[in-house]
Amino acid sequence: MLKTFLTRCSALVTVASLLQPAFLTLAFAETAASVTAQPTASDPLVTQNFIDPASNPQLTNAQMAQLLRQKIKYVFVIFNENESFDHEYGTFPGVNGIYSTGQAPRSAAATPGFNQTYFDAFNNTANTVHPFLLGPSQNSTYMDSVDHSHTGLAKKLDVVNGTPKMDGFAQDEFTGKAGSAPASQAAEAKGRQFANLVMSHIDCDTIPFFWRYASRFTIFDNIFATEDTPSTPNAIAMIAGQSGETQWVKHGPAGTTGPVSGTINGISYSGTATTAGLPIVNDPNPYWGSEFDTTTVNRQPTSPKENYTPSNVAPNLTFATVPLTAMGTGIKSTLSGDQNAASNEADIQKDIPAIAASGAKPVEWRWYQSGYDHEVNDPTSVATHQNYVAHHQGPQYFGYLANNNNTIPNLRGETDFFDDIAGNKLPANGGIIYIRGGYNNQKGFVPPIQNPNYPAALTSTDITTIDVSKNGDDDHPGYSDRQITEANDARIINAIAANPTLWSQSAIIMTYDESDGFYDHVPPRILSYGPDSLPLSRGVRVPLLVISPYARAHTVSHAEGDHNAVIETINAIFNLPALSSLPDEADALAAGNSAAFNQFGPAGFQQKYLGPRDTNSPITDSLLSAFDPKRLRGLAPILPGSYAMIPDNVVNTLPHYNGNGCSAIGITTEDRRQGITANPPTNFNTMASTLPQYNIPSP
Repeated sequence: MLKTFLTRCSALVTVASLLQPAFLTLAFAETAASVTAQPTASDPLVTQNFIDPASNPQLTNAQMAQLLRQKIKYVFVIFNENESFDHEYGTFPGVNGIYSTGQAPRSAAATPGFNQTYFDAFNNTANTVHPFLLGPSQNSTYMDSVDHSHTGLAKKLDVVNGTPKMDGFAQDEFTGKAGSAPASQAAEAKGRQFANLVMSHIDCDTIPFFWRYASRFTIFDNIFATEDTPSTPNAIAMIAGQSGETQWVKHGPAGTTGPVSGTINGISYSGTATTAGLPIVNDPNPYWGSEFDTTTVNRQPTSPKENYTPSNVAPNLTFATVPLTAMGTGIKSTLSGDQNAASNEADIQKDIPAIAASGAKPVEWRWYQSGYDHEVNDPTSVATHQNYVAHHQGPQYFGYLANNNNTIPNLRGETDFFDDIAGNKLPANGGIIYIRGGYNNQKGFVPPIQNPNYPAALTSTDITTIDVSKNGDDDHPGYSDRQITEANDARIINAIAANPTLWSQSAIIMTYDESDGFYDHVPPRILSYGPDSLPLSRGVRVPLLVISPYARAHTVSHAEGDHNAVIETINAIFNLPALSSLPDEADALAAGNSAAFNQFGPAGFQQKYLGPRDTNSPITDSLLSAFDPKRLRGLAPILPGSYAMIPDNVVNTLPHYNGNGCSAIGITTEDRRQGITANPPTNFNTMASTLPQYNIPSP
């Protein structure tokens, strides 16, 4: 198989060299056009609704924003966890993926990090790994999580002369799991499994709903994690465009020292302690609800599954967010509920009057997250918070949101989202709605074991372990199942699309916080370095889809950005001031580009981006290219809600389409189109940590 694969790659090198002039022309045209059509679809509804981007009028962002303000009242952000773009969509037709630019085949030699070598000190061997496909035969809906620590991600990027080589994924996994000098065969076997796992990818047989949405609407193939970090910094960046750079510039990197008290998850705290430092680069839990928080009324929840050691708690965050700008001309009234304004609003003193004077109308917002309060699958009327992942809850890190009696009601559970939709309790005048899953799912789904003999004959104990450890619904490989996740996301989309009035006023953005550390071949721009002198921004590329009655159908947008692109789009639709334009943030951005902060980057590097960057620029575009000018101007029919919906019986039947998702939705993946076969390694185990008994030592 490997010989066949390498032969195929060699053939692609030859083809690419013969087509080099055409390839260069196509690449330039792709960049200039920003939006390109996906290859012809076999789905008749796609064909019926497709409008060639080349035939559409070219409108400015200002013109697009003006049209969108007349149509869109609700922006829903389905915020999933931990998937790189190549891992989920690397063989999706028409995108810059593993084997193609989206316009033409691309050779392995021209794909950064395609072939990676890691050194195995236990066997004194150098081993080469490359991307390979996981499918139903490998129970690909669930697997273990790879290294997505801040330090690990920096090793994976392998930045040389300012450019990530994207070739450190396998070595980081092997060394991190086995050790630099493995002490045993078991350690070596585990390291080898993860060195392979990090290079894997899945397709429409595993996540057919996601691929169906990507085919029917618009997929973006140039969006990155804001920070080169795990989840928390990017959960914060989703609403702030940063993870604390403004606060670091103004106050330094040290954490906050203060009194601690109370008992959390059976551990009692007393005395004095110090929080994590700034900017946030790891996964500390929110200050609000922690042992540092002295609030007694409207106190924030904690997660019973998480670590609240004081050094694993974030300081109170005090810089601007979308929920702050959304207060608009009513900002002073909304902030009147702040229980400790002197502390919570320390770094927005200039921003507050600027927002009040901006003329922006107040926009309601909500953050729905599984386990935040009572959920339908709680065993009693008391909220257990068992589903809750506190370090994924962006607003809970900000005192002026989580310690404010006027904004706390905006933080709700996942059940509340469905109840609010069913009861017509969403904000009547529209709003910004974030939805996140968690450790468990509401429907009682268990992962669909499609091959009971993989990685070996699974025992009843193995099956119980899988059922219990992989039933989350936010796509995080550590505890979620991908089809349980896409079923939950489909429930969300169906709930919106089933209401004709709501659907006709909505834009849905489905995206991810970060990559989990899975391989992706596209080098992100390195925009900043942290106080540890490691790359801070950007991180690995992540998926992003836009679903709306006004969306382009069956297209790929190549607009470049990160979570700031989501913020920029929200700003455009609701006419909010950019975070980067606010005086406190602008001051920090200017102060950051100085010797005191430039020293953390390589010689000559300028820290121009220590703060939000949600102002349109060549490096941070909005998502407006996802919308079809003809639909917005009434020159073409809008996409009906039925076009987005997936029947409930399909949603609720796992495995989806009985493991034949590609055939069911009519997509030929790029590797199949090119005749490429890349099977998993022999004796491969996708759950080397969860089921280590199936890690086979190397010969």
